Parts: sequence; structure tokens; C-alpha cells
Amino acid sequence: MSFCEVVSCAIILLSLIIALVGLVGNGTVFWLLGFQMRRNAFSVYILNLAGADFLFMCFQIVYCSHIMLDMYYIPIKFPLFSIVVLNIGYLCGMSILSAISIERCLSVMWPIWYRCQRPRHTSAVICTLLWVLALVWSLIEGKECGFLFDTNGPGWCETFDLIATAWLIVLIVVLLGSSLALVINIFCGLYRIPVTRLYVTIVFTVLVFLLCGLPYGIYWFLLEWTEKFNYNLPCGFHPVTVLLSCVNSCANPIIYFLVGSIRHHRFQRKTLKLLLQKAMQDTPEEEECGEMGS
Repeated sequence: MSFCEVVSCAIILLSLIIALVGLVGNGTVFWLLGFQMRRNAFSVYILNLAGADFLFMCFQIVYCSHIMLDMYYIPIKFPLFSIVVLNIGYLCGMSILSAISIERCLSVMWPIWYRCQRPRHTSAVICTLLWVLALVWSLIEGKECGFLFDTNGPGWCETFDLIATAWLIVLIVVLLGSSLALVINIFCGLYRIPVTRLYVTIVFTVLVFLLCGLPYGIYWFLLEWTEKFNYNLPCGFHPVTVLLSCVNSCANPIIYFLVGSIRHHRFQRKTLKLLLQKAMQDTPEEEECGEMGS
């Protein structure tokens, strides 16, 4: 094996280990939110985000295992539907994260409208639509657009690739714009908005995605173009994007539990359920202390 293959193998092996940890973490969050806690508007998003990350981790493990076996010249065919499901998990996770950022931005900029006019089941409806959209798009696009359409057809594949790229750009702009507006309104707005654990959770989750999750999406959507200039890509570029995507999905549960443990009262029992509840707390720390003191 060449030096490049050794480095790639080491990165993929590390990705596999991180994906297994992320699978357990996201499974724990999904179980707690789905069966152990009462859900609110925000926790519905987190439940679906954990489900998308869990799905992504499952098939990322399959994908990494396939790459490892391929490096050792063990011929095993990688199922095409696995790439489709992998894309569903990634697309849905990114879309849900954008929806979270947009909704919290609206709640800060127009709080009265948000509290009085927001439909009760908005989160569930939006998440359902995003899952359906990710499913339909992943089935249409497939790998090299060959899942439902003939790759030698009249330009369908190029059209779908362009739409996919445009969708990625729109999601990036929305995610960056809404997150920036949220941070500016919290720290530099006309009226001082108290920083709650919920805002800290959102900011860190978005930041980790931009640093770790986004490179994988850029590589995936631009794959058709980069394959023609593959010699310009540095050694191990693709394995690094896989590693970063695993770090992103694995980091989300860690963020929830770490934020929930901030300034945790010593006389309270530290359970994962309690830490997760606190991470989604939308009340200022001072109010919480006042309520406990009374």
C-alpha cells in the first residue's frame, strides 16, 4: 500500500469508530425524546435531527466498511440504495438544522407574532415535509443519477446535479444568514435578549455543522465536476470529508449533554434525561434560579 492509501485507511478507520460512537449517542437522544420526554416545538426538531444523524451514521458505517474492504482488495459490491439512504440522512439533517435556525431567528425578531400566530404543529409538519423532500430528491438523483433514470438519457442527470447544487447553496445561505441574524439580535439588538441554554445549543450545533458537516456536502454535490479534475485533489481529501461528517453527527448529542450540564446544581441528580431537558431550556438562568429558590 502507498503512503496515501495508508493515510486514507487510517482516516476511514477513525471515521468508523467515531460513527459507532455517534450511533449510540444519537440513538440515546432519539430514545429519550421519542419515548421518555414530553415534546415541545424545539424538541420535535431535535428528535428528527437525531433520527437523521442516526440514519446517516448507520449507512456511513456500511460505507466506511466497504472502503476498508476495498482497500484490502476484498471485492464486495456496495448497494446503490445505501448511497440513497446516506444522502437522505445528510440532506434531511442539514434541512432540519436550517429550519431550527430560521424558527429561532423568527422568535427573536418577531416574538409577539411567533408566540401568538405560530401554528401548533408547525415543527412536525415542517419535519415531515423535509423528510419527504429529501427522500424524493435522493431517489431522483441517486448515485450519478442512475437510480431511476438512464445515465445516457437526454441530460436529466446534469439538470438534477445543477438543482442539487443550487439546493445546497440555498441551504448554506439560509443557515448562515439566519444564524448570523440570531447572534446579532441576541448580542447587538435594540433590546437585550437573555442568552438561554437553547440558544447556546443552536449556535454550537450550527457552528459544528459549518466546520465539519458542510465539507462532505460540498464534496458530494460537486462530485461530478471534481471527478474530471481528480488529480487536483490532495491525498485523502475524500476520507477527510467522511471523517468530518462523522464528527459532526457524533458531536450533536455531546453538545446537548454538555450544554445541559452547564451550571448544574450539585444537589440535583445528573441523568441524561435531565441534561437533555436543560439543553432545550428556553428560560434565562436567573429565572430558573429564582424559581428554585422560591
